Amino acid sequence: MTAVATLARGIAATLLLLVAPASSAQGVAPSAAPDASGFDAYLAQVRARAVAAGVRPATADSALAGLSFNPRVVALDQRQPEARPNAPVPLFAPYRDSHVDGARISRGRATYAANRARLARVEAETGVPEQIMVAIWGHETNYGSYTGDFDLLRSLASLAYEGRRRPLFEGELIAALKMIDRGVPRSQLVGSWAGAMGNPQFLPSVYLRLARDGDGDGRADIWNSSADTLASIGNYFTQAGWRPGEPWGVAVSVPAGLARAGVANRLVSPRCPRVFERHSGWRTMAEWRALGVAPLDARWPGDQVQAVLIEPDGPGATAYLLTSNYRVILDYNCSNFYALSVGLLADAIAR
Repeated sequence: MTAVATLARGIAATLLLLVAPASSAQGVAPSAAPDASGFDAYLAQVRARAVAAGVRPATADSALAGLSFNPRVVALDQRQPEARPNAPVPLFAPYRDSHVDGARISRGRATYAANRARLARVEAETGVPEQIMVAIWGHETNYGSYTGDFDLLRSLASLAYEGRRRPLFEGELIAALKMIDRGVPRSQLVGSWAGAMGNPQFLPSVYLRLARDGDGDGRADIWNSSADTLASIGNYFTQAGWRPGEPWGVAVSVPAGLARAGVANRLVSPRCPRVFERHSGWRTMAEWRALGVAPLDARWPGDQVQAVLIEPDGPGATAYLLTSNYRVILDYNCSNFYALSVGLLADAIAR
């Protein structure tokens, strides 16, 4: 598989992991092939709901006219991990090697160097480290080299019509119509098969809520402007609760005799349970150190910083202590492999 194809697949997986698995209570099994005969009638319903939500009728009519059902995006959606909740979790090391590789680190450092002034400004305003913003950009679209080529309105309409996650995708479709109403060109709405767009791969609703104008031209152009892209990513992390001055985590070694049952997590997360069930319970860094957990490099957060332990490849392999800022990366994409790789890429870029 080519690097571009691998990245395209990763972007698609990334977007769908941003949301919690939805119920199939609407009667559409993941393997079902929907009958497209009712697609036009469904679009008429969406038009009415969009207009009720404030979209101008002329915008809705123009944007929805001529849309056809796209079975390909439905097939892609049905192959996502949340459609197979009992699938085994693979090893992290191969994922890390392909996502925190030399080429991505090198491009990240070049992107970092080329944007230092604007990165420093955004970090000063938000407290989000420069390298974290660059790493998100690198993971989402390989620093803007691949942002997707699916027509967003057609994709979102098809996924909403299929029904497995209708509230999500119909809401994003209406948000995309609002973007057009606010002056975003219809031709700009191209991206991943599941509705993510631009350099940071924002969903339409996220764009409306969090995209920012970073270069002062009056537009939040996350497609063409590095300044807007970085300001928007920084704003996302700020709104998700990033704590300035606290690292995302640290690689550690775990003593063979650690009583893992004694540090196990006793809580069940309502969001992304398979992601959070791999984390231990919270302990302070001082408590972890007392248990024999040791950093693999010189970095070690303050003793009172709270962290959870994850051993993504099991006992004996590299483990990580993860702070609350790691949870902010998970808010961007609820996948341990993604969040770990973002943190590791950010560290490599900053070296």
